[in-house]
Amino acid sequence: MRIRGEAFWEWADPALQHRSHDETLDNGKIIDVQVRLSRTGSTQLFIGVYAPSGMALHEEAYNSRPGESTTRALAWGVGLARRLATSGTPQIKHRIASEA
Repeated sequence: MRIRGEAFWEWADPALQHRSHDETLDNGKIIDVQVRLSRTGSTQLFIGVYAPSGMALHEEAYNSRPGESTTRALAWGVGLARRLATSGTPQIKHRIASEA
């Protein structure tokens, strides 16, 4: 079970459909990347890295990824999540970004 942080709950909107990528890496860390279109058509992205226990190590959300399709944003987010999860021990980080 993931213990979601502030960034996830600020980003979450059950009324919007999203696509997601969940993966457990060799080091036991879990990545969760979600992408969606906002009500105004902007591509939005959430990136989460979690410890094997489920505790949030890194979460960040982008309210807008200008010029990116949802497919491209999801691929970029998965790459970033993998780098964060394998580059030592990420510090707990909760961030909401307004732009890419």
